Amino acid sequence: MIKAAATEGDARALAALPATPGRACDVAVVGAGLAGSIAATMLARAGHSVVIIDPHRTYPDDFRCEKFDDGQMAVLKKIGLSDTVTAASTHDRSVWVSLLGHLAEKRPSDQMGFDYGPLVNRLRAELPPSVTQIHGKVTAVANSPDRQSVSISTGETIEARLVVLASGLNNALREQLGIERVDLCRCQSITFGFDMEPLAGASFPFRALTHYGEHPRFRAAYITLFPIGTRMRANFFVYRDLADPWLRAFRDAPEATLSAAMPRLERLTGPFRIVGPVKMRPIDLYETTGYLTPGLVLVGDAFGTACPAGGSGARKALVDVERLCNGHVSRWLATPGMGVEKIASFYADPEKVAHDRRSLALAYSIKAMALDESPIFWARRWMKLALTRVRWAKIAISSAFSRPLAPILDRGIEASAGPSRPRG
Repeated sequence: MIKAAATEGDARALAALPATPGRACDVAVVGAGLAGSIAATMLARAGHSVVIIDPHRTYPDDFRCEKFDDGQMAVLKKIGLSDTVTAASTHDRSVWVSLLGHLAEKRPSDQMGFDYGPLVNRLRAELPPSVTQIHGKVTAVANSPDRQSVSISTGETIEARLVVLASGLNNALREQLGIERVDLCRCQSITFGFDMEPLAGASFPFRALTHYGEHPRFRAAYITLFPIGTRMRANFFVYRDLADPWLRAFRDAPEATLSAAMPRLERLTGPFRIVGPVKMRPIDLYETTGYLTPGLVLVGDAFGTACPAGGSGARKALVDVERLCNGHVSRWLATPGMGVEKIASFYADPEKVAHDRRSLALAYSIKAMALDESPIFWARRWMKLALTRVRWAKIAISSAFSRPLAPILDRGIEASAGPSRPRG
């Protein structure tokens, strides 16, 4: 459903009002997390005047995205921020992959692990000097086809031609603007985050590990272990209801509960313990309606969520920001007005639309591969294990003889292996 936040008469009346005292800019970015900070950097580098608004002077500790894969790093390279992210991250270099409790392959990897809060603070510290940073809460946005007025809890008002809403899961501003959240699946998945250590002074035999669920009855998608500095970080993805007593059991006795859910994990890790706090994040899949409104555009989770078990959540936000800032904003600002017809071109951007669709399809397919007990899904799991092992053997043989094997094998593997994310 598409609707405007104001009638044409309301918009004309708003545009006719005298300017509210305050700062004026081309673009006001609401939210200085990952998406907002990147958007502000890109727009400022393009020569636009930018104000970014966020309640926190320093981004707090937050359990969100903790690694980028090679595809996400490619988007960051396109944006021009891959070096900044690399400097704040740890490269895993190689990963073991385990399917159905069996080691399936060891391969090179280009994933980068990081703590989300420090990464965002690094991006904020490297915002271009021309970006004005305001620390306060946005209390209201009055939008029109001409200019937008952003009210802040500090008492200040920002006048902008365009507002980029990068406020994540915060629903208050969306509701005020008539933008409604539509749930596709409540509690699509639950992610746990924690550090792991080997026992008795041992070390893990891998740089990184992805161990997929061993049986649908355990309701686990996979656990991924990857380095952040000197720590081994783990993200564990499960499909449980929030009222499930299993969640409390995991919080109270994480080692025993994890070992029961993945009985063969310790064969690869050796004896381990979970150290530090265990963080939990449930994810609802939702979309928005009423978002097509003058002078305002939504990116990342403000527009719609992705399931982190599918590995596409961060990339969804990165694609949104890259397409908006590289593909649309400069063209919009080159001519008067900021009407719905301009805003609509972003939401219809072919790359954005295609990635949104892939992200949603991946969320459902990863869940089905983890939970479906039908014969066809068991066949797909075992086929994926077999083909992954063939790929591993092919790489080993090619490396040993310094010559590639038949390319047709590559095509057969890629066509038959099923969902390929998350990588690592």
